[in-house]
Amino acid sequence: MFQIKPVRFKLIIAIFISLSISLHTQAQQMGKEELKSMEKSNSAFKGGINGVSQPGLNLPPEKMQWWQNAKFGMFIHWGLYAIPASGEWTMFNKKISPEEYAKLADQFKPRSFNADRWAAIAKAAGMKYMVMVAKHHDGFAMWNSPSSYHHFNSMETAAHTDFIAQYTAACRKAGLGVGIYYSPMDWRFPGYFDPKGLPENAALMKQQAYGQVEELMKNYGKIDILWYDGGWLAHKGTDADAAWFWEPLKLNAMVRKYQPDIVINPRSGMFGDFQVNEGGAEVKGPILDFPWEKCLSLNGTGWGFTKAQNLMSVKSILQMLVNVVDRGGNMLLNVGPDPDGIIPPAHVAILTNVGKWLDKNGKSIYGTRAGPFEPVDSLYGSTHKDNKIYIHLINSSKVTTELHLPKYDRQIRSCRILKGQNLKFSQDKNGIDISIDSKELDPAVTTIVLTCAD
Repeated sequence: MFQIKPVRFKLIIAIFISLSISLHTQAQQMGKEELKSMEKSNSAFKGGINGVSQPGLNLPPEKMQWWQNAKFGMFIHWGLYAIPASGEWTMFNKKISPEEYAKLADQFKPRSFNADRWAAIAKAAGMKYMVMVAKHHDGFAMWNSPSSYHHFNSMETAAHTDFIAQYTAACRKAGLGVGIYYSPMDWRFPGYFDPKGLPENAALMKQQAYGQVEELMKNYGKIDILWYDGGWLAHKGTDADAAWFWEPLKLNAMVRKYQPDIVINPRSGMFGDFQVNEGGAEVKGPILDFPWEKCLSLNGTGWGFTKAQNLMSVKSILQMLVNVVDRGGNMLLNVGPDPDGIIPPAHVAILTNVGKWLDKNGKSIYGTRAGPFEPVDSLYGSTHKDNKIYIHLINSSKVTTELHLPKYDRQIRSCRILKGQNLKFSQDKNGIDISIDSKELDPAVTTIVLTCAD
């Protein structure tokens, strides 16, 4: 393996600048409180780094290897909010009372839900794991949940279905990592908005959260990822600020009892096994020396199903993916199935084309590590594995048919486009120069592979 100079911890500061907290186009169509949520989430590296910790509660590096090898996953936001089709924050944004919102459960009878189909779409897109929303901030549980306050779950309402059971089984059958998203907050509880003024009500919400996390961790076999969201209280502060209330060390010690090797994100207020950057802001800057994940939605108008569709292009997805992977991260790309459980065909078509690029270029993504060359924003980045270096040349206004790479201390034996023609190159004390035929450039990202001498 190559030895890469470690990126000093001070570069974490750089990520606050390089991963801009400017919001995706979707921000223009979201509510005020949701925008505040995204702003917090886009700064989630800071919140995660400030999370509480305890020796032995985080996974050792060797147990993170599978996740860091996987690189690309599917996020799924699906619930009652698919019915009004105005986003997963519909209940709060439209000031719908819990009693009125609960009536949506009487209409939630998905006719075409097929978890195997979801898993097949993810696999065809080149994804290696999935993360499904088990409960969002509206409180509706997508499984048979005895801990659910007022029996607000998919088994005890019109659907009469445990969606999480079918989803986890489909992931395993397809060979995909099994991830579960859980939001401990719940808008149905006034105590969420005033935990100190309404401590008894807030305690009921906390009791529900602990009970439901335990159900998810003990009743569905091996779970690979636990993806928390919404740990902050009253839509204020950060997840770490609310650690006094949720007691995430206690909560996640329980999680580890059932799932000792599960990968946990930082959104419960605990320092996570990986850090999270949320939203569609462009990824720039240096390689990061800690596990991290970029999550964003394929549909720019929201995470849950919406009537308005503002879809990312295949090119923008691929460029985001390599920009993330070249900086040491994973990418979790969201889809929002419709009320019947169907991932919209337009989404599937885009994902299928992403998968076609990965069929050809996947060696430069899966199982690699970032470097050895630092990325040059909007031009290229690199990954490596064994004696191969992969250069991801981004097709933008800066692309040239003459690429210069910095000085490298190992001899380059050959240079070619991955699954393509050999390229002319020269290497000296000033670096590596590569000549590229413009006809060989991929519309989104061209992968060049350098083979080093033994």
